[in-house]
Amino acid sequence: MNKQQLEYIIALDNFRHFVKASEACLVTQPTLSMMIQKLEEELNVRIFDRSKHPIEPTPVGIQIIAQARTALKHFNQIKEIVENEQQVASGSFTLGIIPTIATFLVPSILQKQQKKYQNIELVLKEYTTANMIPAIVNGTLDGGILAGPLNHAELKEYPLYYEKLYAYVSPKDALYKKKAIDLDTIDIRNIWLLDNVHCLSGQIERLCQKQKNEPSFGNITYKSGNIETLIHIIDYNFGITIIPEMHAMSLTEEQQENLRPFKNRTAVREVVLACSHAYIRKTMLNAIMDMVKSSVPKSMKNPMLQEFVIGL
Repeated sequence: MNKQQLEYIIALDNFRHFVKASEACLVTQPTLSMMIQKLEEELNVRIFDRSKHPIEPTPVGIQIIAQARTALKHFNQIKEIVENEQQVASGSFTLGIIPTIATFLVPSILQKQQKKYQNIELVLKEYTTANMIPAIVNGTLDGGILAGPLNHAELKEYPLYYEKLYAYVSPKDALYKKKAIDLDTIDIRNIWLLDNVHCLSGQIERLCQKQKNEPSFGNITYKSGNIETLIHIIDYNFGITIIPEMHAMSLTEEQQENLRPFKNRTAVREVVLACSHAYIRKTMLNAIMDMVKSSVPKSMKNPMLQEFVIGL
């Protein structure tokens, strides 16, 4: 048994596909398959059930893979301890970002990395919150930028910034005449929402304090995975949606006229960097946080806004 074999079974568990796992490990598929088979022969157990499609770990394989993740995490910490002691921000960092944030942060983060942190090999991936959390816990991701607070026992959260939420109203809607939107008078079924896999959708449901129902407009029901799509629907049709401040800042001058604050309340989304408690490279985390914080307006970094955060 060696470190390489542990990396291979973790990759195969992540991708559940031999070719994709081998590509991730930068080896040929036969090499990866042979090394895993040798480990199974050494342990005298089947780690994976190859009859399943996609491939699945066996019950004992699940336990072995979990232990392999823990072992590799501790192994890699030896180098991380030295780098952290030397305060070196270098090496690889795999960062997940939820889609409703990635559109605006990724271009700026890449620019900051090229100018100031060229020693960091930054790998950026879009994940939904539901998929990102287990990916951070199992080590597939080093960290993730997403809406908080998560209050997850296995994750450490570092607040990055706070962005206000605004109503975006169609000029064809009766609410357009209002200077501020009273959420207590709105049925959530009349709000265009993102698909339920996006955490922003859940925050809006809590903000409106309504029972979750499918948005429906006459004989139209639509689930979107993209805020820009909802904005364009409202521009050309009718209705209302709720968008974060970063999206509001990117609107055209004409679209800015469709924005409305909420009556008698401030609603805020907290954006955090989440990582495992086991991740110890503070210098690297500080570098990632610097890239993000320097990419947003100063007004969004006001900690006083935390009291207005809408939970997940």
